[in-house]
Amino acid sequence: MIRAFSLALQLLTRLPVPSFSTPPQPQELGQSVLFFPVVGLLIGGLLVGVNFALRGINPGVAAALVLTVWVLITGGLHLDGLADTADAWIGGQGNRDRTLAIMKDPRSGPIALAIVALVLINKFAALQALLTGNASAALLLAPMLGRAIIVLLLLTTPYVRPAGLGAPYADYLPRRRCGLLIALMAMAMVAISGWIGTGVLIGLGIGVFGLRQALMQRLGGITGDTLGAACELAETLALVMLALD
Repeated sequence: MIRAFSLALQLLTRLPVPSFSTPPQPQELGQSVLFFPVVGLLIGGLLVGVNFALRGINPGVAAALVLTVWVLITGGLHLDGLADTADAWIGGQGNRDRTLAIMKDPRSGPIALAIVALVLINKFAALQALLTGNASAALLLAPMLGRAIIVLLLLTTPYVRPAGLGAPYADYLPRRRCGLLIALMAMAMVAISGWIGTGVLIGLGIGVFGLRQALMQRLGGITGDTLGAACELAETLALVMLALD
């Protein structure tokens, strides 16, 4: 389990992780999915620490610095997926093969830059509002929920690139344990956060359902890029909803 957690940490962050003497096996990559929300919680804990270190300064400046650290911790991994998905969605013009081909192109067009900018602006605005009070719960929840959405989509949606980097994660997913994990997380959030947590879960549920429907209609499933986009959108939605409370 320690190795599986290390693999999840290595994939989802740029935090230092000891190198392995042997390459990871596909089964270990699948097992690591169980730890995606745990990595999200760890990211959130680091953000809480940064916010604590910045206490007393202007909320706008603090929000910008917290968001900067957030992006640096993840290496912009999911922002890259968001950019590729946005480019492909517009450039693909409704065609599945064209959409998948554009996702492989490392270049980013104007729509990709615009979508990434809008997501970051919304995150910044929500963080600025939240940091005027106690933002610890929001900073912990948003990264965890974003990665829980990745687990949920892997659990419920076909992965469409058999040779893609995400294929072993989908093929060797411990499905029963992942389903139990998502259910326990949802119940815990409702029990701890009450109506606020319930509202966030309902909002995320509607958003994920809509996104999944769109992905199924266009691609027939998910890719690594669309999972990254889902994570970013889920984090943003959670922050905005918590800021509006």
